[in-house]
Amino acid sequence: MQATTHSLTADSSKRMPTWYIPHGGGPCFFMEWNPSDAWSKMANFLKGLSAGLPQRPKAIVVVSAHWLESTVSVTGAASPGLIYDYYGFPAHTYELKYPALGDPALASEIVQTLERANIPAKIDPSRGFDHGMFIPMLLMFPEANIPVIQLSLNSNLDPLTQIELGQALVGLRDQGVLIIGSGMSFHNMRGYGDPRYAPLSDEFDLWLTNAVQSSPKERHQALLNWDKAPAARHCHPPRQEEHLLPLMVAAGAAPEERGLKVFSDRVMETTLSAFVFG
Repeated sequence: MQATTHSLTADSSKRMPTWYIPHGGGPCFFMEWNPSDAWSKMANFLKGLSAGLPQRPKAIVVVSAHWLESTVSVTGAASPGLIYDYYGFPAHTYELKYPALGDPALASEIVQTLERANIPAKIDPSRGFDHGMFIPMLLMFPEANIPVIQLSLNSNLDPLTQIELGQALVGLRDQGVLIIGSGMSFHNMRGYGDPRYAPLSDEFDLWLTNAVQSSPKERHQALLNWDKAPAARHCHPPRQEEHLLPLMVAAGAAPEERGLKVFSDRVMETTLSAFVFG
């Protein structure tokens, strides 16, 4: 297969939403678990999420918690490989395939768009897709027939930087591009499976839901100060908030639209949620 080099044109009547999704724990959806249905509700949610789209995406941009760079980077390969960046899982999970094409032309367009917004950016011609991308994509778009670009977070972990990254990309939504932030609304490795973290995750999830569903102006201020929220640092320890930050990009790319919580479940004693904007 050859890389797609389509020319994207704007159509605001079919503006794509932006998503912030949980990508689970490693390859959790493709292996046995105890209890066996631990991740079932999340898997079913991801499988059905695309049904609400206004049209089939022309391309998808995924911002994964598992890629951070000091200069925002974009995958530029025509056929990116997979990065199995999880450890200690069953052998078959390292044989999963997601043969989606990249889109070098769109990658170049994204870099140019970011630079016009005074956000330094570069193309990484060799990086593949990490599991924050391909694990949920295997559920959401299993046919792998839509070109995908992966976009890094800025490793400074500053919420405003990530929001501005999303704001710079808002125009892609009118070109049929779906922007997905892939992370986890709770991500403290010590907390998973510990019942003491259940009420803490509930407390933070309630705050996060109220913040996302508030007016865009109020949401912006709340997300800038997310670390002051109830139980925030129990749910995302200092310098480990990379799984929350894709939410900032997704929210930034919907600067005039309210967000909506579209999924929540208790998994491994923690509450995990998903949000849609637009």
